[in-house]
Amino acid sequence: MSITTSEALLASPWVGSDRPATPEGWVRRAEEVAAILEVDAVERDRALATPHDEVRLLKQAGLVTLLGPTAQGGAGQSWETAYQVIRRVAEGDGSIGQLLGYHYLWSQLPAFFGTAEQAEQIIGQATREGWFFGGAVNPRDADLTAVDLGDDLSFSGRKTFSTGSKVSDVTWLEAAIAGHEEHVFALAPSDHAGLTFHDGWDALGQRLTESGSVSIDDVVLPWSAALGWVGKEFRPRTYNTLCLVAIQLVFTNFYLGIAQGGLRTALAYTRERTRPWPYGGDNRERAVDEPYILDAYGDLQSKLWAAQALGDRAGQALQALHAESDALTPRARGEVAVLVAAAKQRAVDVGLEIGTRIYEVTGARATASSVGLDRFWRNVRTHSLHDPIPYKRREVGVFALLDEVPEPTWYT
Repeated sequence: MSITTSEALLASPWVGSDRPATPEGWVRRAEEVAAILEVDAVERDRALATPHDEVRLLKQAGLVTLLGPTAQGGAGQSWETAYQVIRRVAEGDGSIGQLLGYHYLWSQLPAFFGTAEQAEQIIGQATREGWFFGGAVNPRDADLTAVDLGDDLSFSGRKTFSTGSKVSDVTWLEAAIAGHEEHVFALAPSDHAGLTFHDGWDALGQRLTESGSVSIDDVVLPWSAALGWVGKEFRPRTYNTLCLVAIQLVFTNFYLGIAQGGLRTALAYTRERTRPWPYGGDNRERAVDEPYILDAYGDLQSKLWAAQALGDRAGQALQALHAESDALTPRARGEVAVLVAAAKQRAVDVGLEIGTRIYEVTGARATASSVGLDRFWRNVRTHSLHDPIPYKRREVGVFALLDEVPEPTWYT
Protein backbone atom coordinates (compact mmCIF):
# COMPACT_ATOMS: atom_id res chain seq x y z
CA MET A 1 0.00 0.00 0.00
CA SER A 2 1.35 3.42 -0.97
CA ILE A 3 1.76 6.07 1.71
CA THR A 4 1.14 9.80 1.46
CA THR A 5 3.82 12.46 1.60
CA SER A 6 3.07 13.25 5.26
CA GLU A 7 3.09 9.57 6.20
CA ALA A 8 6.42 9.13 4.43
CA LEU A 9 7.94 11.85 6.57
CA LEU A 10 6.80 10.10 9.73
CA ALA A 11 8.17 6.81 8.45
CA SER A 12 11.56 8.41 7.63
CA PRO A 13 12.23 5.96 4.77
CA TRP A 14 15.94 6.80 4.42
CA VAL A 15 16.95 6.91 8.07
CA GLY A 16 19.63 4.30 8.66
CA SER A 17 20.33 3.76 4.97
CA ASP A 18 23.55 4.70 3.25
CA ARG A 19 23.58 7.87 1.20
CA PRO A 20 23.90 7.21 -2.54
CA ALA A 21 27.48 7.32 -3.75
CA THR A 22 26.96 7.45 -7.52
CA PRO A 23 24.92 9.52 -9.98
CA GLU A 24 22.78 6.47 -10.67
CA GLY A 25 22.12 6.06 -6.96
CA TRP A 26 20.94 9.66 -6.66
CA VAL A 27 18.65 9.26 -9.64
CA ARG A 28 17.13 6.20 -7.96
CA ARG A 29 16.71 8.22 -4.77
CA ALA A 30 14.85 10.87 -6.80
CA GLU A 31 12.61 8.15 -8.24
CA GLU A 32 11.79 7.02 -4.70
CA VAL A 33 10.84 10.58 -3.78
CA ALA A 34 8.70 10.87 -6.91
CA ALA A 35 6.85 7.67 -6.07
CA ILE A 36 5.92 9.13 -2.67
CA LEU A 37 4.85 12.47 -4.13
CA GLU A 38 2.73 10.81 -6.79
CA VAL A 39 0.47 9.03 -4.30
CA ASP A 40 -1.41 12.15 -3.20
CA ALA A 41 -0.37 14.57 -5.97
CA VAL A 42 -3.96 15.16 -7.11
CA GLU A 43 -5.22 15.91 -3.60
CA ARG A 44 -2.30 18.19 -2.76
CA ASP A 45 -2.68 20.10 -6.02
CA ARG A 46 -6.33 20.68 -5.23
CA ALA A 47 -5.71 21.71 -1.60
CA LEU A 48 -3.14 24.37 -2.58
CA ALA A 49 -1.47 24.08 0.81
CA THR A 50 2.04 25.41 1.40
CA PRO A 51 4.35 22.46 0.62
CA HIS A 52 6.25 22.29 3.90
CA ASP A 53 6.03 18.49 4.00
CA GLU A 54 7.22 18.17 0.42
CA VAL A 55 10.34 20.28 1.05
CA ARG A 56 11.07 18.36 4.25
CA LEU A 57 10.87 15.19 2.15
CA LEU A 58 13.47 16.60 -0.26
CA LYS A 59 15.72 17.43 2.66
CA GLN A 60 15.22 14.05 4.29
CA ALA A 61 16.13 12.32 1.03
CA GLY A 62 19.36 14.32 0.79
CA LEU A 63 18.42 15.89 -2.53
CA VAL A 64 18.70 19.48 -1.30
CA THR A 65 22.50 19.25 -0.90
CA LEU A 66 23.08 17.24 -4.08
CA LEU A 67 25.37 19.91 -5.60
CA GLY A 68 27.05 20.83 -2.30
CA PRO A 69 30.76 20.07 -1.74
CA THR A 70 31.47 16.74 -0.08
CA ALA A 71 33.82 18.41 2.40
CA GLN A 72 30.80 20.27 3.79
CA GLY A 73 28.47 17.26 3.80
CA GLY A 74 27.06 17.59 0.30
CA ALA A 75 26.86 14.91 -2.37
CA GLY A 76 29.30 16.65 -4.71
CA GLN A 77 27.30 15.69 -7.77
CA SER A 78 27.34 17.34 -11.18
CA TRP A 79 24.79 19.57 -12.86
CA GLU A 80 24.17 16.73 -15.31
CA THR A 81 23.01 14.54 -12.43
CA ALA A 82 20.99 17.40 -10.94
CA TYR A 83 19.03 17.73 -14.18
CA GLN A 84 18.17 14.03 -14.10
CA VAL A 85 17.07 14.34 -10.46
CA ILE A 86 14.84 17.33 -11.28
CA ARG A 87 13.24 15.37 -14.10
CA ARG A 88 12.49 12.35 -11.90
CA VAL A 89 11.01 14.41 -9.06
CA ALA A 90 8.83 16.36 -11.52
CA GLU A 91 7.49 13.06 -12.83
CA GLY A 92 5.86 12.56 -9.43
CA ASP A 93 4.90 16.21 -8.87
CA GLY A 94 5.70 19.00 -11.31
CA SER A 95 5.52 21.73 -8.68
CA ILE A 96 8.07 20.06 -6.43
CA GLY A 97 10.32 19.39 -9.41
CA GLN A 98 10.25 23.11 -10.15
CA LEU A 99 10.98 24.03 -6.53
CA LEU A 100 13.96 21.68 -6.46
CA GLY A 101 15.25 22.91 -9.82
CA TYR A 102 15.07 26.55 -8.80
CA HIS A 103 16.73 25.65 -5.51
CA TYR A 104 19.66 24.06 -7.36
CA LEU A 105 20.15 27.15 -9.51
CA TRP A 106 19.90 29.53 -6.57
CA SER A 107 22.12 27.42 -4.33
CA GLN A 108 24.85 27.83 -6.94
CA LEU A 109 24.26 31.54 -7.63
CA PRO A 110 27.43 32.47 -5.67
CA ALA A 111 29.46 30.29 -8.06
CA PHE A 112 27.95 32.03 -11.08
CA PHE A 113 28.06 35.63 -9.88
CA GLY A 114 30.09 35.84 -6.69
CA THR A 115 33.73 36.14 -5.88
CA ALA A 116 35.63 32.97 -5.02
CA GLU A 117 35.38 33.88 -1.33
CA GLN A 118 31.62 34.46 -1.53
CA ALA A 119 31.07 31.17 -3.33
CA GLU A 120 33.08 29.19 -0.80
CA GLN A 121 31.45 30.83 2.20
CA ILE A 122 27.79 30.81 1.09
CA ILE A 123 27.72 27.43 -0.63
CA GLY A 124 29.64 25.86 2.25
CA GLN A 125 27.27 27.20 4.91
CA ALA A 126 24.19 26.36 2.84
CA THR A 127 25.41 22.79 2.48
CA ARG A 128 26.28 22.33 6.13
CA GLU A 129 22.96 23.72 7.32
CA GLY A 130 20.80 22.24 4.56
CA TRP A 131 19.30 25.53 3.40
CA PHE A 132 16.43 25.50 0.94
CA PHE A 133 16.61 28.53 -1.35
CA GLY A 134 13.89 30.84 -2.60
CA GLY A 135 14.22 33.83 -4.85
CA ALA A 136 12.57 37.23 -5.28
CA VAL A 137 13.94 37.52 -8.79
CA ASN A 138 12.48 39.22 -11.86
CA PRO A 139 15.18 41.22 -13.66
CA ARG A 140 12.75 42.59 -16.27
CA ASP A 141 11.51 45.13 -13.74
CA ALA A 142 13.13 47.62 -11.38
CA ASP A 143 10.44 46.85 -8.83
CA LEU A 144 12.99 46.26 -6.09
CA THR A 145 15.66 48.89 -5.49
CA ALA A 146 18.74 48.97 -3.32
CA VAL A 147 19.89 52.22 -1.76
CA ASP A 148 23.58 52.71 -0.95
CA LEU A 149 23.93 53.50 2.76
CA GLY A 150 27.70 53.51 2.80
CA ASP A 151 28.71 50.14 4.19
CA ASP A 152 25.27 48.65 3.62
CA LEU A 153 22.48 48.39 1.06
CA SER A 154 18.81 48.90 1.94
CA PHE A 155 16.40 46.86 -0.19
CA SER A 156 12.79 48.02 -0.59
CA GLY A 157 10.03 47.30 -3.09
CA ARG A 158 7.90 44.43 -4.27
CA LYS A 159 8.31 41.40 -6.49
CA THR A 160 5.36 39.87 -8.31
CA PHE A 161 6.87 36.40 -8.06
CA SER A 162 8.97 34.87 -5.30
CA THR A 163 9.22 31.15 -5.95
CA GLY A 164 9.84 29.09 -2.84
CA SER A 165 8.79 31.90 -0.52
CA LYS A 166 7.34 30.35 2.64
CA VAL A 167 9.15 27.03 2.32
CA SER A 168 12.60 28.59 1.94
CA ASP A 169 15.25 29.16 4.57
CA VAL A 170 16.92 31.97 2.62
CA THR A 171 15.78 34.22 -0.24
CA TRP A 172 17.78 35.90 -2.97
CA LEU A 173 16.91 39.56 -3.46
CA GLU A 174 17.56 40.91 -6.96
CA ALA A 175 17.49 44.69 -7.22
CA ALA A 176 18.48 47.72 -9.23
CA ILE A 177 20.93 50.16 -7.63
CA ALA A 178 20.74 53.87 -8.35
CA GLY A 179 23.69 54.96 -10.46
CA HIS A 180 24.59 51.44 -11.63
CA GLU A 181 23.58 49.51 -14.75
CA GLU A 182 24.08 46.09 -13.20
CA HIS A 183 21.53 44.51 -10.91
CA VAL A 184 22.62 43.13 -7.56
CA PHE A 185 21.94 39.77 -5.91
CA ALA A 186 22.11 39.50 -2.13
CA LEU A 187 20.92 36.78 0.24
CA ALA A 188 18.52 37.42 3.12
CA PRO A 189 17.04 35.04 5.70
CA SER A 190 13.48 34.24 4.66
CA ASP A 191 12.22 35.03 8.15
CA HIS A 192 13.63 38.57 8.00
CA ALA A 193 11.17 41.07 9.48
CA GLY A 194 11.36 43.13 6.29
CA LEU A 195 10.09 40.29 4.07
CA THR A 196 6.35 39.71 3.75
CA PHE A 197 5.30 36.79 1.57
CA HIS A 198 1.75 37.07 0.27
CA ASP A 199 -0.76 34.26 -0.30
CA GLY A 200 -1.58 35.26 -3.86
CA TRP A 201 -0.36 32.23 -5.81
CA ASP A 202 -3.40 30.50 -7.30
CA ALA A 203 -2.35 29.78 -10.87
CA LEU A 204 -3.72 27.33 -13.41
CA GLY A 205 -0.80 24.98 -12.82
CA GLN A 206 2.41 24.52 -10.81
CA ARG A 207 0.17 25.35 -7.89
CA LEU A 208 2.51 24.25 -5.11
CA THR A 209 5.56 26.30 -6.06
CA GLU A 210 4.85 29.11 -3.56
CA SER A 211 5.41 31.64 -6.34
CA GLY A 212 3.29 34.48 -4.98
CA SER A 213 4.37 38.07 -4.50
CA VAL A 214 6.59 39.47 -1.76
CA SER A 215 6.97 42.90 -0.20
CA ILE A 216 10.45 44.01 0.85
CA ASP A 217 10.67 46.82 3.38
CA ASP A 218 14.08 48.19 4.34
CA VAL A 219 16.00 44.93 4.36
CA VAL A 220 19.52 46.10 5.18
CA LEU A 221 22.41 43.89 4.07
CA PRO A 222 26.13 44.65 3.91
CA TRP A 223 27.78 45.52 0.61
CA SER A 224 29.89 42.40 1.14
CA ALA A 225 26.71 40.36 0.54
CA ALA A 226 26.36 41.71 -3.03
CA LEU A 227 27.48 38.89 -5.30
CA GLY A 228 30.45 39.75 -7.47
CA TRP A 229 30.72 43.36 -6.30
CA VAL A 230 34.13 44.54 -5.10
CA GLY A 231 34.63 48.14 -4.02
CA LYS A 232 31.03 48.85 -5.10
CA GLU A 233 31.84 47.81 -8.67
CA PHE A 234 30.58 44.63 -10.32
CA ARG A 235 33.26 42.38 -11.80
CA PRO A 236 31.68 40.60 -14.79
CA ARG A 237 32.73 37.23 -16.18
CA THR A 238 31.41 35.25 -19.14
CA TYR A 239 30.60 32.52 -16.62
CA ASN A 240 28.00 34.86 -15.05
CA THR A 241 25.92 34.47 -18.20
CA LEU A 242 25.91 30.67 -18.01
CA CYS A 243 23.46 31.02 -15.13
CA LEU A 244 20.69 31.88 -17.59
CA VAL A 245 21.41 28.86 -19.77
CA ALA A 246 21.45 26.67 -16.65
CA ILE A 247 17.99 27.83 -15.50
CA GLN A 248 16.52 27.37 -18.97
CA LEU A 249 17.67 23.75 -18.83
CA VAL A 250 16.12 23.44 -15.36
CA PHE A 251 12.83 24.43 -17.01
CA THR A 252 13.37 21.90 -19.79
CA ASN A 253 13.90 19.05 -17.38
CA PHE A 254 10.89 19.58 -15.21
CA TYR A 255 8.78 19.91 -18.38
CA LEU A 256 10.17 16.55 -19.48
CA GLY A 257 9.44 15.08 -16.06
CA ILE A 258 5.85 16.33 -16.14
CA ALA A 259 5.41 14.90 -19.64
CA GLN A 260 6.80 11.53 -18.53
CA GLY A 261 4.50 11.53 -15.51
CA GLY A 262 1.48 12.29 -17.69
CA LEU A 263 2.27 9.58 -20.21
CA ARG A 264 3.01 6.98 -17.55
CA THR A 265 -0.19 7.81 -15.65
CA ALA A 266 -2.24 7.54 -18.83
CA LEU A 267 -0.64 4.23 -19.78
CA ALA A 268 -1.53 2.77 -16.40
CA TYR A 269 -5.12 4.04 -16.71
CA THR A 270 -5.52 2.51 -20.17
CA ARG A 271 -4.17 -0.85 -19.03
CA GLU A 272 -6.45 -0.94 -16.00
CA ARG A 273 -9.61 0.98 -16.83
CA THR A 274 -10.07 2.00 -20.46
CA ARG A 275 -12.76 -0.02 -22.26
CA PRO A 276 -12.53 -1.15 -25.90
CA TRP A 277 -14.81 0.51 -28.44
CA PRO A 278 -17.58 -1.95 -29.44
CA TYR A 279 -18.70 -0.26 -32.66
CA GLY A 280 -15.62 -0.25 -34.87
CA GLY A 281 -16.34 -3.25 -37.00
CA ASP A 282 -13.08 -4.94 -36.00
CA ASN A 283 -13.89 -5.06 -32.31
CA ARG A 284 -11.20 -5.95 -29.76
CA GLU A 285 -11.71 -7.52 -26.38
CA ARG A 286 -9.18 -5.23 -24.68
CA ALA A 287 -8.52 -1.53 -25.04
CA VAL A 288 -4.79 -2.22 -25.14
CA ASP A 289 -5.32 -4.01 -28.46
CA GLU A 290 -7.12 -1.09 -30.12
CA PRO A 291 -5.06 0.01 -33.17
CA TYR A 292 -5.76 3.73 -32.66
CA ILE A 293 -4.68 3.50 -29.01
CA LEU A 294 -1.47 1.70 -29.91
CA ASP A 295 -0.78 4.23 -32.66
CA ALA A 296 -1.27 7.21 -30.32
CA TYR A 297 0.87 5.84 -27.53
CA GLY A 298 3.58 4.85 -30.00
CA ASP A 299 3.60 8.37 -31.38
CA LEU A 300 3.69 10.06 -27.98
CA GLN A 301 6.35 7.75 -26.56
CA SER A 302 8.59 8.24 -29.59
CA LYS A 303 8.31 12.02 -29.37
CA LEU A 304 9.05 11.97 -25.65
CA TRP A 305 12.10 9.76 -26.08
CA ALA A 306 13.42 12.15 -28.73
CA ALA A 307 12.87 15.18 -26.48
CA GLN A 308 14.53 13.43 -23.55
CA ALA A 309 17.55 12.53 -25.69
CA LEU A 310 17.95 16.15 -26.74
CA GLY A 311 17.61 17.26 -23.13
CA ASP A 312 20.29 14.75 -22.10
CA ARG A 313 22.61 16.02 -24.84
CA ALA A 314 22.11 19.59 -23.66
CA GLY A 315 22.85 18.55 -20.06
CA GLN A 316 26.11 16.90 -21.11
CA ALA A 317 27.16 19.94 -23.11
CA LEU A 318 26.34 22.35 -20.29
CA GLN A 319 28.22 20.25 -17.75
CA ALA A 320 31.33 20.52 -19.93
CA LEU A 321 31.08 24.34 -19.83
CA HIS A 322 30.90 24.37 -16.03
CA ALA A 323 34.29 22.70 -15.99
CA GLU A 324 35.77 25.59 -18.01
CA SER A 325 34.52 28.36 -15.69
CA ASP A 326 36.91 31.31 -16.12
CA ALA A 327 38.09 29.98 -19.49
CA LEU A 328 34.54 29.97 -20.88
CA THR A 329 34.19 31.81 -24.19
CA PRO A 330 31.09 33.66 -25.43
CA ARG A 331 30.95 31.42 -28.51
CA ALA A 332 31.01 28.19 -26.50
CA ARG A 333 28.39 29.56 -24.18
CA GLY A 334 26.23 30.65 -27.12
CA GLU A 335 26.36 27.29 -28.88
CA VAL A 336 25.12 25.51 -25.77
CA ALA A 337 22.45 28.18 -25.27
CA VAL A 338 21.12 27.32 -28.74
CA LEU A 339 21.10 23.61 -27.89
CA VAL A 340 19.20 24.33 -24.68
CA ALA A 341 16.73 26.52 -26.60
CA ALA A 342 16.09 23.62 -28.98
CA ALA A 343 15.63 21.17 -26.11
CA LYS A 344 13.27 23.52 -24.29
CA GLN A 345 10.92 24.03 -27.22
CA ARG A 346 10.78 20.28 -27.88
CA ALA A 347 10.02 19.62 -24.20
CA VAL A 348 7.21 22.18 -24.18
CA ASP A 349 5.69 20.84 -27.38
CA VAL A 350 5.71 17.21 -26.29
CA GLY A 351 4.50 18.09 -22.79
CA LEU A 352 1.50 20.00 -24.12
CA GLU A 353 0.73 17.31 -26.69
CA ILE A 354 0.85 14.52 -24.13
CA GLY A 355 -1.28 16.56 -21.74
CA THR A 356 -3.92 16.96 -24.44
CA ARG A 357 -3.90 13.65 -26.30
CA ILE A 358 -3.87 11.30 -23.33
CA TYR A 359 -7.63 11.85 -23.05
CA GLU A 360 -8.09 10.40 -26.53
CA VAL A 361 -6.62 7.09 -25.39
CA THR A 362 -7.97 6.90 -21.84
CA GLY A 363 -11.61 7.69 -22.53
CA ALA A 364 -14.40 9.88 -21.20
CA ARG A 365 -14.25 8.52 -17.66
CA ALA A 366 -10.64 9.71 -17.40
CA THR A 367 -11.88 13.30 -17.33
CA ALA A 368 -13.05 12.82 -13.73
CA SER A 369 -11.45 15.28 -11.34
CA SER A 370 -10.42 12.41 -9.09
CA VAL A 371 -8.18 11.03 -11.86
CA GLY A 372 -6.38 14.34 -12.18
CA LEU A 373 -4.98 13.92 -15.69
CA ASP A 374 -5.54 17.62 -16.29
CA ARG A 375 -2.69 18.60 -14.00
CA PHE A 376 -0.04 17.57 -16.50
CA TRP A 377 -1.24 19.94 -19.23
CA ARG A 378 -1.93 22.68 -16.69
CA ASN A 379 1.56 22.44 -15.23
CA VAL A 380 3.41 22.61 -18.55
CA ARG A 381 1.10 25.28 -19.94
CA THR A 382 1.51 27.54 -16.91
CA HIS A 383 5.28 27.56 -16.64
CA SER A 384 6.01 27.44 -20.39
CA LEU A 385 4.67 31.01 -20.56
CA HIS A 386 7.64 32.15 -18.43
CA ASP A 387 9.28 33.51 -21.60
CA PRO A 388 7.96 33.19 -25.18
CA ILE A 389 8.88 29.95 -26.93
CA PRO A 390 8.91 31.64 -30.40
CA TYR A 391 12.05 33.49 -29.33
CA LYS A 392 13.71 30.16 -28.57
CA ARG A 393 12.84 28.96 -32.06
CA ARG A 394 14.25 32.18 -33.48
CA GLU A 395 17.54 31.66 -31.64
CA VAL A 396 17.88 28.20 -33.17
CA GLY A 397 16.89 29.52 -36.60
CA VAL A 398 19.43 32.33 -36.52
CA PHE A 399 22.14 29.86 -35.53
CA ALA A 400 21.17 27.36 -38.23
CA LEU A 401 20.86 29.96 -41.00
CA LEU A 402 23.46 32.57 -40.08
CA ASP A 403 25.80 30.75 -37.67
CA GLU A 404 25.18 33.43 -35.05
CA VAL A 405 24.86 32.65 -31.35
CA PRO A 406 22.43 34.60 -29.13
CA GLU A 407 23.64 37.51 -27.05
CA PRO A 408 23.24 36.84 -23.32
CA THR A 409 20.06 38.28 -21.81
CA TRP A 410 18.18 37.59 -18.59
CA TYR A 411 16.25 34.91 -20.53
CA THR A 412 18.87 33.44 -22.84
